[in-house]
Amino acid sequence: MTESAYRSLPSVDALLQSDEVAALIRDFSHDAVTMIARDVLGNARSRIKATGNAPAAETMIAEIVERVDTAWGVWPKAVVNATGVVLHTNLGRSPLSVSAAKAAADSASIYSGLEFDMASGKRGSRNAHISELISQISGADAGLAVNNNASGVLLTLAAVVGANPEKTEVIVSHGEAIEIGGGFRIPDVMHQSGAMLVEVGTTNRTYATDYEAAITPNTAAILKVHPSNFVIEGFTHVPELFELTDVGKKHNIPVINDLGSGCLVDTRKYGLNQELQVQDSVSEGAALTLFSGDKLLGGPQAGLIAGDQKWVDIVAKHPLARAVRIDKMTLSAIAATLVSYLKQAHEEEIPIWNMISMSESQIAARAEQWRTEIGMGRVERARSAIGGGSLPGQTLPTSVLAIEPPVSADHFAACLRQSPVAVVARIENERVLLDPRTVLPGQDSAVVEAIKFAHGQSSE
Repeated sequence: MTESAYRSLPSVDALLQSDEVAALIRDFSHDAVTMIARDVLGNARSRIKATGNAPAAETMIAEIVERVDTAWGVWPKAVVNATGVVLHTNLGRSPLSVSAAKAAADSASIYSGLEFDMASGKRGSRNAHISELISQISGADAGLAVNNNASGVLLTLAAVVGANPEKTEVIVSHGEAIEIGGGFRIPDVMHQSGAMLVEVGTTNRTYATDYEAAITPNTAAILKVHPSNFVIEGFTHVPELFELTDVGKKHNIPVINDLGSGCLVDTRKYGLNQELQVQDSVSEGAALTLFSGDKLLGGPQAGLIAGDQKWVDIVAKHPLARAVRIDKMTLSAIAATLVSYLKQAHEEEIPIWNMISMSESQIAARAEQWRTEIGMGRVERARSAIGGGSLPGQTLPTSVLAIEPPVSADHFAACLRQSPVAVVARIENERVLLDPRTVLPGQDSAVVEAIKFAHGQSSE
């Protein structure tokens, strides 16, 4: 029985000559596709050894096609975000505006004056243009862009501590010595930077006087950290930024404010709690304000630093700045994103602000249209999350299409992800919920087709 199963397996050449695999050879190469085919054939032999059964030739061909697409196709795969989480970290956080995406593409496809001074014909600075934009948008003297906010924190601490080797202590509230996604811990980052952590206050209550009492001749800076993805409620106290900068000025110590999300607009306009804006951090006296590019700014992954010219220069000249510098495509996208704010066109041009500012009636109408087209599910009130470590605990009212599938909710959601255009939904109480708030314009038909596909797969 087993011997006949082995004999039934097609040869490598037979697999390569099938229409589907031959097409892959034309797109890639004979040697590369052959490697995959041999591996699939090896797996088939292992299956026979384990079960005595041989997979059909069509199954093996399909596996070759799938593996080639997974390994060598466009990555990451485009998906439709129907979860209602605006800044979904696992889905790449903020989608770029049309202008930012075009700027990045143009920068990638041509030579540019990235580090070239057109006037003198000599080497220029890749940071000069972005520094000017950060300055205009924040009110700071100067700015700097690096590859993400975590590296911005590491670089800033290393530079500030390195500016005076005799001063290595950095004061942080006990409640802000936090860990965020991916095991990123403030104490660990400080250790790597060469800074010595000095914790003050308690988990729930810290005062400006706690910071001042901890100042010694070895104090290099005061660090304030955004809580990112958690909220402490109840019997709490956190000093205002201006209280810390008053302490810093009194003792000639810089205050570094890690804002994290990097908001440039008043979030109260959208029914959300106020998020300290970058402009406020600068005006309240922070020597250096650090924030992300792909959170509430709505741009690509980057770490932006706004601050006093003296301190920005110190950070920019640190050797580590070269290791965490930003690439030309991201610089172009960040520049275009900042210009949208200067034009006061962020709600129209930047996708996440279009999502956040979307009215409940607009969202409900889209959900009802989906229901009408597929003939299943119910439109219900729900809440959308901001996500991405921004505005922790804050949600927005929304409407969702709620589907009670004939199979498990997990299986139906998996079928949505396996549709020709993958749609990612969320599951609550064994129901699949699809939130129009985070579905980009032009993607509604993909949602409808994915639901039909998943329903068909679930009914088989």
